[in-house]
Amino acid sequence: MTVDEAYATCGRLAFTHYENFPVASHLLPPTMRKHVAAVYAYARIADDLADEGDVAVAVRHQRLDEWLDWLRASTAGGSVSAGLETRCAPTVLDPAATANAPAVFLALGHTIRAHDLPLSLFEDLVSAFRQDITVHRYDSWAALFDYCRRSANPVGRLVLRIAGRRDAALDDASDAVCTALQLTNFWQDLEIDWRRGRLYVPAEEHVAAGASLESLDRGEWTNAWAVTLARCTQRTRALFGRGRPVADGVRGRLRWELRATWLGGMRILDRLERSGYDVFRERPTLGAGDVPSIAWRALWWRR
Repeated sequence: MTVDEAYATCGRLAFTHYENFPVASHLLPPTMRKHVAAVYAYARIADDLADEGDVAVAVRHQRLDEWLDWLRASTAGGSVSAGLETRCAPTVLDPAATANAPAVFLALGHTIRAHDLPLSLFEDLVSAFRQDITVHRYDSWAALFDYCRRSANPVGRLVLRIAGRRDAALDDASDAVCTALQLTNFWQDLEIDWRRGRLYVPAEEHVAAGASLESLDRGEWTNAWAVTLARCTQRTRALFGRGRPVADGVRGRLRWELRATWLGGMRILDRLERSGYDVFRERPTLGAGDVPSIAWRALWWRR
């Protein structure tokens, strides 16, 4: 397998999985697109390995351990393509991950070396996915923000480094946007996550509003839950506001990508608010009809 073929595999993985926000879209500069796709493929498969609910917990942890072994092997020096497959054998990965791992790590190893990307950011992603295996509720905002710090923020920082930007202020703004996007996904997916045994709304928030978990079991949306999500949305908007400068701190096509992503996240919050926050009745999403409005607002973006 050549490096170009490996990147092509990552690109296919990026464009054949459902996501709420653009991943390696055509707005990105072509020179960045393959590298972002490699990062995405790494994270997507790791998330899938952790989220295989019918697989024993111990096995899922073992699979994530092996995924990290592949990561470290891909940057161990020498020829990545020569013998990478055998350095992590025998495998405990599922068939899909086993089939894609050589391509993903051949491409990712090339990306990491080309842009001097810190392995700690990739390790943080896996630590968050590992947490998903056993942690299904959050008591406080502090605990939830720590999860987002590892599950979402590393992606933004990696994109900035692939773009050649290493700036503390941009990192902070990117962190705010990435956390806001993650939280927006949690609020829009509250009903879906609850059916899967998960709740990302911090207990300190819904308890303060008097929102009952039993009402979620009954599929009953109450005023207390509307108040809870209104508060969560307000906090999420504040994070979007803090992170807005990241779209002005980069140039070229990446600027348009970040503007569109920011506007898309805010648009979902607007839609959530207009629905009375009733995610049991309607899950707010983006569609093709939103593209013209987002494009227009991105064009007339004001600093």
